[in-house]
Amino acid sequence: MLFSPGGTVAETTTVCAASTNLGNGDRAALLQQAKEQAVILVVDDLDINRFLVARTLQQEQVRFLEAASGAEAIQILENEPVDLVILDQMMPGMDGLECCRRIKAGRHTELVPVLMVSSMNAVELEIAGIGAGADEYLHRPFHPDLLRARVRALLRHKMALDRLEESEGLLVMLAQSVEQRDNCTGQHCERLASLSVNLGASLGLSRQDLLSLQRGGYLHDVGKIAVPDAILFKPGALDDAEWKVMRNHTVIGEQMCKTMKCLRPVLPIIRSHHERWDGSGYSDGLRRHEIPLLARILQLSDIVDALTSARPYKRAFTTAEALEIMRSETARGWRDPELMAAFTAMLENSVAESLGHMSRLLSAS
Repeated sequence: MLFSPGGTVAETTTVCAASTNLGNGDRAALLQQAKEQAVILVVDDLDINRFLVARTLQQEQVRFLEAASGAEAIQILENEPVDLVILDQMMPGMDGLECCRRIKAGRHTELVPVLMVSSMNAVELEIAGIGAGADEYLHRPFHPDLLRARVRALLRHKMALDRLEESEGLLVMLAQSVEQRDNCTGQHCERLASLSVNLGASLGLSRQDLLSLQRGGYLHDVGKIAVPDAILFKPGALDDAEWKVMRNHTVIGEQMCKTMKCLRPVLPIIRSHHERWDGSGYSDGLRRHEIPLLARILQLSDIVDALTSARPYKRAFTTAEALEIMRSETARGWRDPELMAAFTAMLENSVAESLGHMSRLLSAS
């Protein structure tokens, strides 16, 4: 795949020209193959540099996109799926360092590998590039085989990440299927994830912890996929045998997710979100600070959402009523008292802000 002399990627004309003498079926197959190829975004303010990269990699069965500036690259990444960015470090305007930082800070682009390239052979520049988030670094002039080897390695890594992401997506779908089995719990996972992340943010937790809480909101009850409907939706109290099956959903959920490295921080949430501060919960009878913090956070969000949602056997409690019930449970020794205080403050502030906003709207009208 080559760049046209004017610097525009000639991918469309290349595919069409190659398919001129093909039948409709062959042409469709060729276009489908083009869609399935890895996509490389080459970012450099010099046309000749973009051309040389594409020429060197033309046998690699990849598609190319191009950008002549960092700002243009960010815009493309917002609209196009990209598997690898080859990024020049020294560009006018938004340079390669800033562009790389923005790529790695983006929720949807943080896992896209970046190969940074520089015409200056200086250790300080390479350190700066790696510090900005670059996955690999090359100096010009580079040997063509070295560029190809780096690109192949980075694309292999991206393919492995994509497979993990697909597996995570499948688990989330399974968790949502559990939710959809019960008509009364629609959007529970979404609300739970939002509440947990908000509490975590108010406590100053790290970005990684907040991501774990977000994932935990969706995956905390994934193990209920193994619980029969007769137990999950039994209108009366569970007997001892049924309760044993129900309690085991946390262990099953952990086992379902433990093979995925990216979900390891979520495992304590899945296993321990039914523990109690006094040790009377499950799965392991953990007490006080033995219970992982993220599990304690998600537990409070889970309880308040359950209390404020209508069920066949109860009405939806108000937030104030739900907090009063939870304070009673905290006094009984079931909940973390310090975390409960922070959670209460967060919810009460949220309610006050909502009322204030409503009052301003009414006054304006």
